[in-house]
Amino acid sequence: MRIGLSLAMLAALALASPALAQTSLTAANLGIENLPDPAPPTLPEAEALPAPSLSELVASHIGSSTQDEEGECLARAVYWESRGEPLSGQLAVAEVVINRARSGRFAPTLCGVVRQPFQFSFVRRGYIPQPPQTSSDWRTAVAIARIATDRLAQGGAPQALFFHARRIHPGWRLTRIATVGNHVFYR
Repeated sequence: MRIGLSLAMLAALALASPALAQTSLTAANLGIENLPDPAPPTLPEAEALPAPSLSELVASHIGSSTQDEEGECLARAVYWESRGEPLSGQLAVAEVVINRARSGRFAPTLCGVVRQPFQFSFVRRGYIPQPPQTSSDWRTAVAIARIATDRLAQGGAPQALFFHARRIHPGWRLTRIATVGNHVFYR
């Protein structure tokens, strides 16, 4: 008759009986064969590394190009609406465009949202002007667009669908979410 003791059970027996602890208990000594290899000891879980800051993410994406036409439209919106703003403000603007496309209340694509009439002042008859491709502001806008579409960071205006410059007072009856840089964001 074979004894079905695991190595963990053997160790528990050895600890329970000081006399057994003095002897060498092995599977072979006890006539136990074909035991599976013991599981490697578990190590304490490594502490999670802190998430990179938004500026670190932008720096790591600064050489990126736009992924496709949708990424290009989003990067242009970020550039024309928020260049010169803090990175968190630029990200919040990108997220508004993305939130609108997902909301069902606006066009279902990023380009459709940006080109929608009377939504963005830089768009004229559906045309989105081309930013200067070599400017650092454009490279930052491309990085922010990539970070926003890949959901690598969150801006300071969750679920916002609208924003305006601080200097404007439209009198909207919307829920104000945040003010980031020179923009006020609403849901």
